[in-house]
Order: sequence, then C-alpha cells, then structure tokens
Amino acid sequence: MVPVLPRAYGGQMPDGTATAHRYWPKLATTLIEGYGFDTLRRDAMAGLTVAILALPLSMAIAVASGVSPDRGIYTAIIGGFLVSALGGSRFQIGGPAGAFIVLVAATVTRLGIDALILTVLMSGAMLTLIGVLRLGSLIRYIPYAVTVGFTSGIAVTIALSQIKDLAGLKLVGTEPGPVLPKLFVLGQALPTFNPVALVVGAGVAATILGLRRLRPGWPGMLVAVVAATLATTLLHLPVETIGSRFGGIPHGLPMPHLPKISLEMLMTVFPVALSFTLLGGLESLLSAKVADGMTGRVHRSNMELVAQGVANMASALFGGISVTGTIARTATNIRAGARTPVAGMLHAVFLLGFLVVAAPLASYVPLAALAGILVVVAWNMIERREFASLLTQWRPAMVLLATFGLTLLHDLTAGIMAGCGLAALFWIAARTRRTFTRS
Repeated sequence: MVPVLPRAYGGQMPDGTATAHRYWPKLATTLIEGYGFDTLRRDAMAGLTVAILALPLSMAIAVASGVSPDRGIYTAIIGGFLVSALGGSRFQIGGPAGAFIVLVAATVTRLGIDALILTVLMSGAMLTLIGVLRLGSLIRYIPYAVTVGFTSGIAVTIALSQIKDLAGLKLVGTEPGPVLPKLFVLGQALPTFNPVALVVGAGVAATILGLRRLRPGWPGMLVAVVAATLATTLLHLPVETIGSRFGGIPHGLPMPHLPKISLEMLMTVFPVALSFTLLGGLESLLSAKVADGMTGRVHRSNMELVAQGVANMASALFGGISVTGTIARTATNIRAGARTPVAGMLHAVFLLGFLVVAAPLASYVPLAALAGILVVVAWNMIERREFASLLTQWRPAMVLLATFGLTLLHDLTAGIMAGCGLAALFWIAARTRRTFTRS
C-alpha cells in the first residue's frame, strides 16, 4: 500500500479534489477531449497487462475469502468494467481486494453466502448514497495512524489465514476467523502438515519476489502460478487444487439475480454492510489519490464513490464479492501506459475472454500457489516504514497500536472505532490545554 497521508495521528488525506463536485465520469471527459487509435493501442496494452495480473490475484482473494474462485473473477469483470466506465478517476482499476478478505470470510462463515451477497448489495447502495450526498470528503478525515493500523492488522490476518493452504493442513470443522482461536485450531492440525504444499506455496512467493527484482516488467504472479500448476500436474504432486476443492470454474458469467431479501436479514447484515462501506470508501479514495500522485491528474471523489457503489451492486447481482479500487492494479495500469478509463474497461473484457477460453485450466491450479500469492500481497500491504515512524511519537503510537491490536484480535470495525475515538480524545485534550494556556 502506497502511503499518501500526512504522518500525524490527526492527519487527513490531501485535498486534491478541486473537481470533486462534478458528477461526470472521467470516461466522458476523455472521449469529449478526443480518442484516437494510438490512445486505444496504449489502453489495450495496459488493459491486457492488468488483466494478466488480475486473473490469478482475483482467484486467490476469492478462495481466501471463503468463496469459490469464479466469484473473484466475476467481481473483477463486472466491478472492474463499471468502476472504469463510471468512475471519477482516469486510471482506477476496480476489483476484489485483499483488504476485504477478513470481512468477507467472517461474513460467509457467520451468515452464509446469501447474506454476503446482500451485504455487498447494501454496501453498494450506501457508497452510492455517500457520493450523491457529497459526503466523500468525510472519509478523508480518518487519522493516518488509524489507516496504517488497520491496514497492517488486515495484512497480518491475511498472512495467518493462508497458513492452512500454504502448509496443506487438514482441519476438523471450519477455520475460525479471530486470530487466537485460528492459531489454536491450526496448531491442532499440525500432524497433517504437507511439506510438498509448503514447497509449492513458498516457491510461488519466492518467484514473484524474485521476478519483481530481476524482471520487473514480467507478470510475476501469472508466471509463478503457471509454473506451479505445470509442476503439480506433470509431477502428480499430492496437493489440493481448485478442481479438487471447488470442481472447476464455469465458462462464462452467470445470469444476474437478486439475493434472498427479508427485513430480518437486512437488519442482521446492516452493521456488516457499514464496515464494508467504510473500508470500500477508504480503499477506493486512497487508490485514486495514489493515481493522482503518479500522473498529476485530479480525481472526482464523489463520482468515484458513486461508481464504486454501482459496481458493488452489480457485482452482487452476478454473485460477486466486494469491489473497491485496488492500488497495485491501478499502479500497474499507469506504469503499463494507460491513457484513459478505457484501459480499465478493456482489462475487464480481457478477463472475460480468459474466463470463456481458459476456464477448464484453472482446475489444475494448486491452492498452495494461491496462498503464496496472498502471502506476497500481505507483505506488500504492511507499511513498515510508516508503522515504525509513527511509533516514535507517543500519541500517534497509541492510536496506531490500539487500531492494529483490535483489528488483529477482534475485527476491523472495532479497530477503526477505537483508533478514531482515541485520536479524538487526544485532539480534544490538546485543544483544551491550548485554551487554558491562552487564558
């Protein structure tokens, strides 16, 4: 995750929203400015590059979230297309994100898949409403230490959630969501440890990190997953695959349909939908702000939230999971030469083509390989320098550790509430002290 916030517990995201009042997608703006063949060529190459990255990553995020891998691809196709077509950023790439793994997995475990789809639908409606009411700027006042704290807490939780598939462990019953019970259950399953799975997963992680250093232009995730899949298939390695757990991936998109809706279920998922909405808004605006910093452009924050909301509602109708702006894929899109939102739309089209043509091949992908991808994702999410810097100042350190600890040991909502509450108390105390000093 790229840091873009001031290094202070009470900091807020930089402004950069001079045109945020405009409800006008950046796609329309770029088309009005003129769109030629050279721009299309650049957008197509960028879209293909991002699609190659998004394919294995979307499946890995879905599996780690407790759903089948096809739901991750549906999310990237539907959500990715709409975020680019309707959004307030020229370069934002939408899709499933690692930050949502913990929330999605907990929702599926506790309430089931239908409740998850309803939660995504509700959070999409909330994001749209926040954008329409021009409330996007409120999200920008989340303290920086809180952002670093919950991001790092989520990253550690993601890494711990991959131990099962990375080590090939066989659990009795469902894997718990909270960290301490999870570690206890994983410890009980240690006798089922599969060293071959660990070699596959660690090999994938090492390949991704190695190619990033030696051949940064190569699609490291895809190369690593293809190599692991070939080795597993040709050598008949005894590891679990997508096919053995999920039975494969369909050749195309499902027909859209509404989840089961009742007043009781709406009341049950409402608090969860609030968490999805807060995290989705934060991640999307952070990603758009990173794109601004890389390109010198300015995104329209409220239009971006409207697009994210519509994308989530559409993803839910197709059985997908949460959609948000993704920093790694957005940065890849920019570095690959994207010029307009058409690149993001084409990335979704290319993903659909992969799904139609190569769906049967996904059955051979080892789950340990997907776990290896997410270990790298978790490592990249932790803002190590920012974390260490905040620890040198006692007030930001208190906010950081409260957010990090509660996110890790309880959940995201508790972490954010604790961090924001503590930061507010520090701010009030500082204002009160200054008032008494002046008087």
